[in-house]
Amino acid sequence: MSLQTKYLLSESQMPKFWYNIQADLPAAAPAVLHPGTMQPVGPGDLAPLFPMALIMQEVSTEREIEIPEPVRDVYRAWRPAPLYRAHRLERALGTPAKIFYKYEGVSPAGSHKPNTAVAQAFYNHDAGIRRLTTETGAGQWGTALSYAGALFGLHVDVYQVRVSFDQKPYRRAVMETYGARCVASPSNETVYGRSVLAKTPNHPGSLGIAISEAVEMAVQREDTKYALGSVLNHVLLHQTIIGLEAMEQMQMADAWPDVVVACAGGGSNFAGIAFPFMGQALRGGQKSRIVAVEPAACPSLTRGRYAYDFGDTGRMTPLSKMHTLGSQFTPPSFHAGGLRYHGMAPLVSHCKQLGLLEAVAYNQVECFEAGVLFARNEGIVPAPEANHAVKGAIEEALRCKREGKGETILFNLSGHGHFDMVAYQKYFAGELSDEQYDEKELAMALAGLPSVPETA
Repeated sequence: MSLQTKYLLSESQMPKFWYNIQADLPAAAPAVLHPGTMQPVGPGDLAPLFPMALIMQEVSTEREIEIPEPVRDVYRAWRPAPLYRAHRLERALGTPAKIFYKYEGVSPAGSHKPNTAVAQAFYNHDAGIRRLTTETGAGQWGTALSYAGALFGLHVDVYQVRVSFDQKPYRRAVMETYGARCVASPSNETVYGRSVLAKTPNHPGSLGIAISEAVEMAVQREDTKYALGSVLNHVLLHQTIIGLEAMEQMQMADAWPDVVVACAGGGSNFAGIAFPFMGQALRGGQKSRIVAVEPAACPSLTRGRYAYDFGDTGRMTPLSKMHTLGSQFTPPSFHAGGLRYHGMAPLVSHCKQLGLLEAVAYNQVECFEAGVLFARNEGIVPAPEANHAVKGAIEEALRCKREGKGETILFNLSGHGHFDMVAYQKYFAGELSDEQYDEKELAMALAGLPSVPETA
């Protein structure tokens, strides 16, 4: 038996449609509210930030939404992405479980993020937009949008969370190579950034702050829109190509996952692999346990409150109902920067409320330990974010070992860690610690949630 089996689809088998889980949910997700009127937002409320094509995807309840051919044409550079059977990892764990992983690190940006970055750049270009602003944590999203902007002739301004800006200079260099401008957030370029720095000059930043800065800059120019790399419905929609491909590849392997695992920060890679499998079950097909793995230092699904909250720290966005730690919460400076977000995607949060998924949280060091074990057996160095999915899959495999069950486990390896080697150096030097959030700060952030009428 080969110690690693790869399952590849042909270009002709690449999905032609994205999957929209809103068509199959037993109850509609709560409406997004205007913070001033507490009424559901309409397309006109979102028009300053997004082109109309993306707004219509945001509110759509159609099950399938066609992938434009120019987007599929770019996707062909790396899609369909491979699925692997992790025989070596199974042997190392001594588990009767079968472990499969969908590998999204084959994209030019090294992660799953181009699946939506290319789509968003296409729709903005098609609408005559010339500039995009965005935020990024670890840099995967900023890298992806910079790449997509270069392909469609868009200038991209990226506000990167300061702690990641300092930790990951090579990720910043890649963004600049693609032609983007990268700014440490909080910055002196925006009113909100200056207000944060006035109070805390050495603020490490957060995704919520970076979002506020990017939104503030986007609304000042008619030729500029804002692009978000996670959380929103249309972003999760674009990522479902991951799960749709994985379903076909699992059939090639004559297997079906008993458990589907992915890391969860804002929710995009998690929804990307999980939603198609959830939809299959909701339509009466085969069922899988769905497990979201998040960092213990920023545990929105396991410790957050399901409530209406702002998506950004500056309170410029509409109100969405989600699992949140509070928009004023600043997570500790752990290395999985892409998971340092105070809230979870509203659709993912809604699915948790419906009992369609489970959530677990792990500490930083044990996730790196899992990532190193994976790398030494499978040859791929995972990103710190993806290490959480690796840890989740390993725990499921060890459970199968204890219970003597030969279950099939599928997880999403959302990106490689080639730009994150400083974190690995710290791990090997014993300098990587388990960052803990401040319980008092969390309590204050939750106490500051906006007041929303129960009838809303």
